Amino acid sequence: MKMKITRLIIPVILIVSSFISAETIARVVKASGTVRLKQVTASEFNVVAKPGMRIGNGDVIRVEPASFAVVLYLDDKSIIKIKENSQFQFVDSENTRTIDLEIGTLINEVKKENRTKTFRIQTPTSVASVKGTTFGVIVDASGIDQFYGQEGLFDVFNLVSGQTVAVGPGQKALSSPTGNVISAPAAPTEFPVDPDPNAGTGELEQLIEQYSPKPGETLPDELLQEILPEDTPIPEPETGPATPDADVPQSAPSTPSKSFGMGFGVGSVTIDGIVYNQLAFRPELKFGKLGLGFDLVIYLDNEGNIRQEEWDEPTDLADKFLYIRWAEKGDPLWFKLGALENVVLGYGGLLSGYSNMMEFPTVRQIGVNGGFSIGSFGLELFMSNLKDFSRGGTLLGLRGSYTISKQFPLSFGANLVMDLNQFSGLVDSDDDTYPDAYDDFPNDKQFWNDTDGDGNPDPHVGTDSTLWDTDSDDDQIFDPWIGGSDQDVVLKGEPFSIQGNKAAAIGYSFDVGYPILKSKMAQLTLFTEYNYLSFPAGGDSGTVFFRPEDRNGYGITIPGLRASFFKFINISLEYRLKNGYFVPQFFDQSYDITRVVPVQMGDSTFVKTKDMIIFADEESNLSLSGLYGAAGIDVFGFVNLNASYSSMVKDSIKFNSFYAGLEIKPNLIPKLSEARAYYQRNNDENPFDFANPSINTILGYRVGYEIAQGVSLIWDFRQFYRDDGTGDLKPIKQTTIETAFNL
Repeated sequence: MKMKITRLIIPVILIVSSFISAETIARVVKASGTVRLKQVTASEFNVVAKPGMRIGNGDVIRVEPASFAVVLYLDDKSIIKIKENSQFQFVDSENTRTIDLEIGTLINEVKKENRTKTFRIQTPTSVASVKGTTFGVIVDASGIDQFYGQEGLFDVFNLVSGQTVAVGPGQKALSSPTGNVISAPAAPTEFPVDPDPNAGTGELEQLIEQYSPKPGETLPDELLQEILPEDTPIPEPETGPATPDADVPQSAPSTPSKSFGMGFGVGSVTIDGIVYNQLAFRPELKFGKLGLGFDLVIYLDNEGNIRQEEWDEPTDLADKFLYIRWAEKGDPLWFKLGALENVVLGYGGLLSGYSNMMEFPTVRQIGVNGGFSIGSFGLELFMSNLKDFSRGGTLLGLRGSYTISKQFPLSFGANLVMDLNQFSGLVDSDDDTYPDAYDDFPNDKQFWNDTDGDGNPDPHVGTDSTLWDTDSDDDQIFDPWIGGSDQDVVLKGEPFSIQGNKAAAIGYSFDVGYPILKSKMAQLTLFTEYNYLSFPAGGDSGTVFFRPEDRNGYGITIPGLRASFFKFINISLEYRLKNGYFVPQFFDQSYDITRVVPVQMGDSTFVKTKDMIIFADEESNLSLSGLYGAAGIDVFGFVNLNASYSSMVKDSIKFNSFYAGLEIKPNLIPKLSEARAYYQRNNDENPFDFANPSINTILGYRVGYEIAQGVSLIWDFRQFYRDDGTGDLKPIKQTTIETAFNL
C-alpha cells in the first residue's frame, strides 16, 4: 500500500507544480548517440536532445543503446550522467526535486550549495533521499535496485516494507520488490563506469559554464525557444515534420525494451481435418535500433510427427519472421517489415488504426511501413502484404509532408491509399486462383469442381482422367454417382477466380495543419483535411461480382482540432462533411476482415467487397454531415482510457462509428504483466446495439499474468463475425495462450 500511495504522489506533484511554475529546471549539456525527450504535453519521444536544450518540469528523457547524456540542474548546478538504456521523468515541486527512474543507470553529483529542495531518486521499488553526495543508481530487469555511494551520505527507503538503510562512501544498498533492503561494502569496480569518455579533462566544466546563463546574459541561438513569448510556436524537432497523431489518442511509450524476449504458445489446431498439437516459439532480439521478431510454429500429430508443409518450401522462410525493424517512427530513417499494428497516415481520414494482424496466426501477412525525413520534407510508405503481389493485389499507402519553417510551422500533407484488388483478401489455400469459398478441392491445385459432391472431381482439362467421376457406359456422359447410371446433370461451370476479376479501392487526401498553441500545459493544433474515395467499375454481369459503374465520393474535415493537456489528456474534435460514396476511415483496424466477404444467398455463394456492403442502398451516397470526437485519458500512469464516436446523419440515413479501448498498466495490480481490451464497430446505423453485432464489429482483449520473475502467461482473444452460409452472422473466435519470457 505504501508503494502505491507513493507512486500516486508523483503525478499529483507534477500537476500542481505545472500550475505554479513554467520555468526551465534543467538543460542538456552533453548528448551522444540517440537521446530523446518527451515533453510534458506530448505523447511521444519526438524531440531529439542536443546540448543546450531546455528541460521542463514533467519532461521524460530516454537514452538509447550506445548513447549517453549529461543534464545540468540550473539552480544548484547538480549533474546527472545518464548511461545507455535509461528512461526517467523530471518532477519538481516547490520543496522537492524527484527523478522518477523507470529503468537504467545514473551517476549523480548532487550539490549542497545553493540547493533549496530535497533531492530524491524514486524507482518502482525504492526511494533514495540525498542531502548532497555523489552516488550511482542501477535499475534493471532483475527488479533489484542497486545504490552505490562514492561521497557523502544518503538513505534508501523500500516502498514495500518501509525499511530504510543508510549508505556512505564505499557502500552499496540492494532493495528488492519483496521488501528486503540491505547495505553492504562495495568494491570500487562495482560503481557504475562514467559514460563520458572525456571525463576529467575539464570539458564538462566548460559546458556547464556555457549553458548556465547569468542574469542579463543573451542566450545562444539554440536556446532561443526559452525566451519566446507564450503564444510563439515552439520549433519542431530537427528530425523533420512529425506525422500527426492518430484519431484515437495513444498511451505513452513504454519503458525501453529489453534486448531479448521470448513468447511461447501451446494449443491445438485442426488442419485438413486432422487435429495437431501446436508449439509456437516467438523470440525477439534487439541490437540497438535493429529489432528482430520470429514466429517459429511446429505442428505435431498424435504420433509425434511434425507436419512438413510449413517447412518444405523456400517461401516458408518468410513466414518465420514476425517482424524486422530499424529505429522508430519519427527517426530520420525508420522501417518495419512483417507484422504491423496501428498504422495511421496523416490525420487518419482515409487510413487509421490499420493492422495486418487481425487474423494472425491463421493468416500471415508480411507488411512494410517506413519513412525518412530530410529537413522540412517527410515521406512515409505503407504496404499491408508483400505476398499479395503474386495475386495481383495489396493495400498500399504513401504520404508526403512539408513544413514551411520552424518559425512558421504551417504543415502540408498529401496521402495516397490504394487497394489494388480487394478480392486478393479471399483465402486461397492451394493458390490456384479459385478462393476456398468456391473451390471444392481447396487443398489440391489440380481440381476445383465436384458437381455431385461424391469426392471425385469433375473432368478438368489437363488433369489425370483416372481421378475423375466415372463414365460406366462410355457414352462420354459422366455418372453423377459412382456406380450409378447416367443422369441429366449439368456440370458446374468454372468457379469464381481472382485472376481476371478485379475490385479496386482508391483514395487520396490533402491536409493542412498549424499548431496554434504550444506550451508546457497545453497544445492545440488546427487542421483541415480533404479525402476522396473511388471504386472503379469492373467485373462481368454474368459473374458473381459486377460493379456496373464507377463509384466515388469525398469527405471534408473543416475544422479539425487536436488538443492535449499536461501529459495525460488528449482530445480530438472534427466537423465532417460527406458526399457520395465515401465514409471516413474506410481503411480501419478491421479492414482485412471486412475487405471482401463471401455471402450465402440461397444455394449460391457471392462475394461482396466492403464498399458493396456499406453502399448497398442507393441512399447511402447522399450528402451527410456530422461530428467526430475522440478522447484519451491517462489516469496517473496506471490506466489508459480512450474512445471515439462519429455520427454522420441525414434524415433516416446514418453512418455511425464507435471505438473504445482500455489498458491497465502492470504496476496497478500485483502479478499483472499486461491487460488491454478493445471494441470497434464502424459505419453502422447503431454501433451500440451490442446484442446484434454486424460484420463491422470486432472486439478482443489481451491479459498477462506473471507466474515468475520475467515469465508471464498471456491470454490473447479476438472475435469478429462472418456469414455462416445461411445469411446469419456467426462469431469467429480466435484464442492464443502463450508463455512469454523477458530476459
